[in-house]
Amino acid sequence: MTFRSYQKFALVVPTLNEAENITTVLDRVTGAMSMIQVPWEVLVVDDDSDDSTGRKVLQYAESDRRVRLLVRRSQRGLAGAVSYGWAQTDADLLGVIDADLQHPPELLPTLINKVCEGFDVAVASRYLRPNSTQGWSLIRRVVSRLSIVATVRVQKSAVRVKDPMSGFFVLRRECIEGLSLQPTGFKVLLEILATGHVNSAVEVPFTFAPRHYGKSKANGMTALHYISLLYKLSRYVGPQPRRCLQAKEYMKGADR
Repeated sequence: MTFRSYQKFALVVPTLNEAENITTVLDRVTGAMSMIQVPWEVLVVDDDSDDSTGRKVLQYAESDRRVRLLVRRSQRGLAGAVSYGWAQTDADLLGVIDADLQHPPELLPTLINKVCEGFDVAVASRYLRPNSTQGWSLIRRVVSRLSIVATVRVQKSAVRVKDPMSGFFVLRRECIEGLSLQPTGFKVLLEILATGHVNSAVEVPFTFAPRHYGKSKANGMTALHYISLLYKLSRYVGPQPRRCLQAKEYMKGADR
C-alpha cells in the first residue's frame, strides 16, 4: 500500500455526563496526539450534560486551543453526536473515541498510521486478543458475540472485520462522503462499513478497560436501535458483489 499524507486529523469525543472522566480523557488523548505528525484537533460533542462536563472542557480548552466544545441541545445519541462533530471540522482524517476511559487513547497514533499506510478504516478491536473483555459478565460476552454474528450478512465480504461495533476507530473522510448516517444508536462503524465508500479495513487489538466513573448510556432503546439498523442494512445493502448505496436511496428506505 502507498503511504498517504493528510492535512488534518479530528477526533470526536461524544459526552453525556462524563464530568468525572473528561479531564483524564483529554490529558491522555492530547498526550497521545503529541506523537503524531499530522495537525489535529479534539472535538468534544456534548449532549447538553447536566453535570460539569461542558465547564471542564471549556477550562481545558483555555490551555489548549486544539480542544473544542460543541454542545447539542435537545438531542441525544452517540451516532448523531459523532456525525455532528465530523460535520464541524474540515479535517480529512476522522476518528472517534468514547469518554469513559474504556478505550486506550495511547492507541491513536497506531490507528492513524494504519490509515496513512493506505487502509480506509483502522478499527480498535476487542476480539483479536484473548481475554480482552475479561471483566465482562458471561451474559454480556454472549450478547456481544451474538450481536456480532448478526452483522455478517450486512458487512461487505471484502472488508469484513471481527469487531464491526467498535466505538474506537479512524477513517478517511472520503469513506463517508455523500452518506447521511442515522442519528440514533451507537453502532456508527457498522453502518459505515456496510454503506460507506470503504474498500479496505485493518484491526488493531486492545484490551477493553472497565468504566472508571459514571454509568453506561446503553439501555433497552440501544437494543431496539441496533435491531432497526440491522433491518435497514439487510434491506438496502445490495447483493453480492456488494455495492455502496447512494445516500438518498438508503435514507429513503430508512424513512419507510
